Amino acid sequence: MIPGMIRSAMLLFLAAVCASAQNAGLKGQVESVFPEAQALYLDLHQHPELSLHETRTAGVMAEKLRGLGYEVTEHVGGNGIVAVLKNGPGPVVMLRTELDALPVTEETGLPYASKVKAKDDSGRDVGVMHACGHDVHMASLYGTAAIMAKTKDTWHGTLVLVGQPAEEIITGASKMIVDGLFTKFPRPDIGVAMHDENGIAVGQVGITPGYAKAAANSLRITVYGKGGHGARPESTVDPVLIAANIAVRLQSIIAREIHPGDAAVITVGYIQAGTKNNIIPNEAQMGLTVRSYKTEVRKHLLASIERIAKAEAMASGAEKMPLVEEYESTSAVYNDPVLTQHLAGVLESVVGKGNVVKEDPLMTSEDYSMYIEQGIPSFYFTLGVADPQKLASAKAAGKELPSNHSPLFAPLADPALRVGIAAEVSLLRDLLKGTSADTKKITEQKAGN
Repeated sequence: MIPGMIRSAMLLFLAAVCASAQNAGLKGQVESVFPEAQALYLDLHQHPELSLHETRTAGVMAEKLRGLGYEVTEHVGGNGIVAVLKNGPGPVVMLRTELDALPVTEETGLPYASKVKAKDDSGRDVGVMHACGHDVHMASLYGTAAIMAKTKDTWHGTLVLVGQPAEEIITGASKMIVDGLFTKFPRPDIGVAMHDENGIAVGQVGITPGYAKAAANSLRITVYGKGGHGARPESTVDPVLIAANIAVRLQSIIAREIHPGDAAVITVGYIQAGTKNNIIPNEAQMGLTVRSYKTEVRKHLLASIERIAKAEAMASGAEKMPLVEEYESTSAVYNDPVLTQHLAGVLESVVGKGNVVKEDPLMTSEDYSMYIEQGIPSFYFTLGVADPQKLASAKAAGKELPSNHSPLFAPLADPALRVGIAAEVSLLRDLLKGTSADTKKITEQKAGN
């Protein structure tokens, strides 16, 4: 038996699906694919793979989609897969899922918990877990793909399904683009992506018009000094002190250089230096993450960080200026506001108006932004996966449930998968009608583009 609150959430969802004539048959379609989607979810959850190593995952997804009649290409940008289903003339719409898991040891205690161990790219032994819910995304996409393949009379155009590797290290999207995602395959008129969220309940979906996730830049700053005996600091140039001064001064960029209405974050995640307490080292290394939404704010942050690093080194008498290196970056995820408003109504027809939640932008990042930068108007929404009763109890106590990336992250896959499949099918059917030119009427492109 399903516990009361969970059963209620599922019944409310199913009732919402049946509420409109447009979705009258959707409940039965979702139920028909659910057993296989759930089985896929359990399989993927128990066999997670790290970024750039998603060989089994990609193979399983490719085989499943090929079995539905999709034209599947593997090894796009590494382990990426692209599945295309053509159904006459019409728009081209892309639906993306991620394939990779995280180096996290699962502690949920679930009977199907991951027990996978692996070596990361640094050679360290790590646990591996779908702690960001990509298994939910893949299983939902499969269920959606199955319904779309079986109900080709409900839509027309071209559906492009993308299984992207290495999202967690924000490199997979760019690798797939470089490998011809938008040149070797039909170029999408519109893109859709979904991400699960433990901050909203099962049966709800979240939307964020405009900026939804932040641009992220990962920086490494190497500070050069002059080493020596800790008892004779006058004979040295202390790189640890320079690094400490840089770390403190960087926050003045946020406080005094960025408009108070613009979001920006600079976090120094580590300062590493030295080997012994009485030795002043020759150099120190700092690791930063820099977050923002607007392009001009991002440029200002990066320029100011380099300026301050060099200025602090000069102030301390360093002969060699710090080396500032960017080794990872991705832009902000921007939801086309016109498209978001249009598709919010589609989601309301599926889950009910009160279950479409407007969410605030987050400073977390996502390399789906790379597709948007290629000129693909997009809708990136969130799927609630929290047990309603546990979520209500946590909020009453002023707490939060374990979030994405936590070893305790445990999506309520049933009925969350049902909601995810129904939502994606409804969105795709709405977008895959009319002509490619018609899609501009529901995006910002209609205004001068």
